[in-house]
Parts: sequence; C-alpha cells; structure tokens
Amino acid sequence: MPILFVCASPSLLVRYCTIKMMQGKTIIVTGANSGIGKATTIDLLKRHGRVIMACRDVKRAEDAARDIRMETGQDTGELVIQYLDLASLTSVHRFCENIIKEESRIDVLINNAGIYQCPYSKTEDGFEMQFGVNHLGHFLLTHLLKDLLIKSAPSRIIVVSSKLYKYGQINFEDLNSDNSYDKALAYGRSKLANLLFTCELACRLKETGVTVNALTPGLVRTNLGRHVSIPLLAKPLFNMASRLFFKSPEQGAQTSVYLACSPDAEGVCGKCFADCKEQSLLPKATDEEVARKLWDISEVMVGLTT
Repeated sequence: MPILFVCASPSLLVRYCTIKMMQGKTIIVTGANSGIGKATTIDLLKRHGRVIMACRDVKRAEDAARDIRMETGQDTGELVIQYLDLASLTSVHRFCENIIKEESRIDVLINNAGIYQCPYSKTEDGFEMQFGVNHLGHFLLTHLLKDLLIKSAPSRIIVVSSKLYKYGQINFEDLNSDNSYDKALAYGRSKLANLLFTCELACRLKETGVTVNALTPGLVRTNLGRHVSIPLLAKPLFNMASRLFFKSPEQGAQTSVYLACSPDAEGVCGKCFADCKEQSLLPKATDEEVARKLWDISEVMVGLTT
C-alpha cells in the first residue's frame, strides 16, 4: 500500500513511498504533542517509524499519544514519550543522557518545537525565551546527540525555521534582548539563528554521513500564535481567513516528513526547503562568518565552552 508526500495542497503529489519505509528507524520530534510536530509524528508513525515524542508537558503528550494511536491504529510504528523542556539546559542534558543510555541509534532528529511572539520572559537559565527555546535549547540538544547521530549514519537532522527570519537581525551586542524587546523581531531573530545554525552545523558534519537541512513550513493553523492578540471583532474574520489561506498541520508537516525519509533528500545537506522544494535564502541567513560567530557565542551561552 503506497503512502504519499503531499505538499501545500492535497492535489500536489511529490512522491510515492512504501508505507513501511521508516521501519527500524528511530526519530526524535521535539514539540510532538501539537501542531506540526503532532502531524509529523502521525505521518512518520504511519510509515512504521519509532517516534520519540520529546515534550515539556508529559500529560499533554500522553493525551496527544492517545489521539495519535486512535488515528493511526496499532499496526504502525512505536510511540515513546520523553520529557524535554528546551527552556532548561538541565532538562536538555538529562534528556540526552537518557537517550544515549537507552537508544542504540537515532536516525532522524527533528528540531520542531518553538515559541512564537511571547511576552518578554526568560528561560530557567536567564535567556530571552524565544532565543533560548527556539535556538539555544535545540543547539545544545543537537550538540549532545551529535555523536550518536554520527554513529547511526546515514542519519538526518532537520531544523524547523520560518520565513519570518527575514525580519530578524543577529545583534551580538544584545542577543538576550536586555536592552530592548520586540516580540516579533525577537522571533525573527531566533528563526534566523536556526538557519545560521543549520549552515554552520552542515559544514561541521561534512563527510560524517549526517545531513542537516532546514525548512520553513509557511502559514499553518496551529496554537503557535496563542500569544498574539487579535481584537474580538476581528476574530471571526481571522478564523475564516485562516481556514481559507493557512495550511492544515498535516500539510504544514509534509516538508519535515519529506526531509526525514524521502530518498530525494538523501545526501542533501545545508539547504532550506519549503513545500518539499529547495528555496533561496537572503544572504544574511547564509553568512558563514556570522554563522561561525553565533556558533561560538552559543557554545559559551549553553556552557559548552568558557
């Protein structure tokens, strides 16, 4: 029985694949209990993958897992829940220690979780929340799992960014937004950091058998925008527009799934995709000097170097 990759709309068929193509493979999906992460988990489970749901709210993850099992049935892959709070470096360390202890291999790491335009707040370690979760948490997570991913090669790392990176700037004098904070610009900064991280990581993992690619899912109907205030009178119009013009979570997840398992993505590294196709980025998202500097500073921020 074939299963399809569908990008942007149900009428766009990208590739036929056998339904058991991910059998025997272990995939970590951060933020797997809702939105794109949940839809990605469902799709990979249907392809008989072993999916580790890395979530900060275990109760919500358990509820989501029940929903996922009801949708996929029992004759699919394996579902595992692991606690991970990307706003806590201690939690990231503990999660990775457990994974390295319990798992013999990791075939795919999908850095999917994110926070969008939240009011100013800080992580457990004192980082601006969006930069801390969207970039630094995943930066440390990937670093700590790097050796296992190399051991498991050929393996894949996927970073979920956003087209809103275009509005972000890497201000090395105020990465933590201590001097000023604009929630939209801070989100753009974190998503730009995702792309620069992808660029530098791809260089560092060259010839290891581990590929690294990013993606921008587009406008998707999820709860990511829960911190965005919409006037009461405008909500019906917004809800109608979202149903008409936004992707469903299932559609939004297809590029993540494509990069996780498509033979077409095998060996592709250091690129960014949208709707399962490579996209061009602004020069600021591929600036090698900025990417290296951000990497070095990120290592210091998460305590890997002094």
